[in-house]
Amino acid sequence: MPISRPLKIQPQTLTDSAIASDEAVARLILGLDGEILFANPACEEAAGLSLMRGQNFLKIAEFADVEDAFRHSPLLFAQENMILSALRSGQHEVVFKNGRSFALQFDNVIGKDGGRYVIASALEHDEDFSEAIDLLIMRAAPVEETALSHFLDLSNDLLTVAKNDGSFESVNERFSDLLGYRLEDLQGRNFLDLVHPEDRTAVRTAMQALARGETDSSVIDFECRLISNEARSFSMEWKHKKADNRIYSVGRDVTSIKRHELALIKREQQLCEAEAIGHMGHWHWTIGEQEITFSDEIYRIFGVVRGQYMPTLDTVNAMLHRRDAGRMEQAFQRAVIEQNDHEIDFRVITPTGEVRHVKCQGRCEFDHEGDVTGLYGIMQDVTETMQHERALLEAKESAERAYAAKSQFLANMSHELRTPLNAIIGFSEMMHQQLLGPIGNDRYLDYIKGINESGEHLLDLITDILDMSKIEAGKYELALEEVNLAKVIRLAVHMMEGRAMDQGIKIAVQVQDENMKIVADRRAVMQITLNLLSNAVKFSHQNGHVEAQCIAQNGNILIRVKDHGIGIPAHKLPTITNPFEQAANQYTRGHEGSGLGLSITKELAELHGGGIHIESTVNVGTTATIRLPLDASKTRRDAGA
Repeated sequence: MPISRPLKIQPQTLTDSAIASDEAVARLILGLDGEILFANPACEEAAGLSLMRGQNFLKIAEFADVEDAFRHSPLLFAQENMILSALRSGQHEVVFKNGRSFALQFDNVIGKDGGRYVIASALEHDEDFSEAIDLLIMRAAPVEETALSHFLDLSNDLLTVAKNDGSFESVNERFSDLLGYRLEDLQGRNFLDLVHPEDRTAVRTAMQALARGETDSSVIDFECRLISNEARSFSMEWKHKKADNRIYSVGRDVTSIKRHELALIKREQQLCEAEAIGHMGHWHWTIGEQEITFSDEIYRIFGVVRGQYMPTLDTVNAMLHRRDAGRMEQAFQRAVIEQNDHEIDFRVITPTGEVRHVKCQGRCEFDHEGDVTGLYGIMQDVTETMQHERALLEAKESAERAYAAKSQFLANMSHELRTPLNAIIGFSEMMHQQLLGPIGNDRYLDYIKGINESGEHLLDLITDILDMSKIEAGKYELALEEVNLAKVIRLAVHMMEGRAMDQGIKIAVQVQDENMKIVADRRAVMQITLNLLSNAVKFSHQNGHVEAQCIAQNGNILIRVKDHGIGIPAHKLPTITNPFEQAANQYTRGHEGSGLGLSITKELAELHGGGIHIESTVNVGTTATIRLPLDASKTRRDAGA
């Protein structure tokens, strides 16, 4: 829409002075269609209205006696559409919509431009007003749009003209498009009415100072928020200038800029918080300059305060540990020469004497020609990580030393532990068999039998522990020889028959070839077979049966022992071969043992270059299969390998 412009003020004339001499007289100039072309302040004050110019007189007021006013007009009952050319000259009382009323002298005049107008004055004979009519008509006539007006409407700035009291006289198209207010919507309102309530106090102070001429300059500027007719808030920058008793304003919408600024501030806060959590900060260095740009977190890492410490190549180098001094500058120089990423670790000594370990990573910054112009990257405080790693390493080394000492002790104490147990078992066996004659009291025989069984059980436990310790210490060495596997298996079955018969369990043997021979450790193969048979008998039901098989397959020998006993839960199968692992817990299991049988069996098989596989179902049974190579001398993994 074209910009609404104030009346063009011409240089003062004698007639102007005559009009100005009586400001208390209400005066009006109307077009024949009722448009108010001129209304002086006295008229607006008497009518209780502002910005009357441009409105239609017949819409805001009516004649108290219509018939008298339009005595010669046939349009008595169409007041809003009356043509004022039919208005009778003379004094008529006017009643405004707000209820105010007063009498005006109306006269029809013809201006020097040939146009016909109606003038109204509170004086019955207003000669001064009549003499000035042509000048006022010239002022009231709309100014022809110029090239400047088109440029103003193309501007993205908001342009307004207001009276000294802040009431609007004109606004440009951008103002109306952004805030939704047309000039007619702003009647009775001023600039301050559109300001956000939170900003209103500061704006009021500034505008009042400008209106009173209390500022050092005729121009003021500030930021504030304006509320549109849709209750939307817009952040704006304003410049106001006072001239010719009017205030000229230029505003710029900076809502999106403010939104971006807030988003940027929020991202910077999030970055600072993330860097603080990760003990990491970012830096930048421009080639040829001494100063290095640090983020807040790097100042904290160095134990210094921004503003009190200036980070440069020299000041940073001065804070490094003496063994690390110069390394960062050398790394920078090498990165520039090689045009490559770089990474260094160094120690910083803070002003309090604390030593901090810092990891620095950087990249090269290139210009459009591909030359390195600077370096940038991150620095991270890894002091806690270094301390944790050092503590873990020390704990690991301590545990390894303790474990090695234990294994070494048990491996070295093998003979000392077995010798007294062998003596206990041997002597108790002799006494039990009364090889040197009768003892005398039969109860001693029971005691001697108990000593013998306990000694044998203790020997088995210690033997398992010692064997496991030797294996873990890497000191177990296989004594390889040619072994008839069928004989070893049948001997093992024969050794287990006594225990099996006590439970009514039968052991069946299936050997594919009675002359099957392998190169292996005879004692280890016997122990493997006994462990499998012992577990099968131990966990079988009363009057059950156990099957022992020996099969040649794909260049290996499979020793398979199958029972139909209590079985192993599925969740225990992955760990059943771990040392001291048992299918039942220590409070509910009903079978004695060290929990090392399957673990030793697995280790002995793997020392030969073989392995173990276990399948089991609860209350159905368990099948344990040992795979051994035909010639362990080619696959052995023991201490003698």
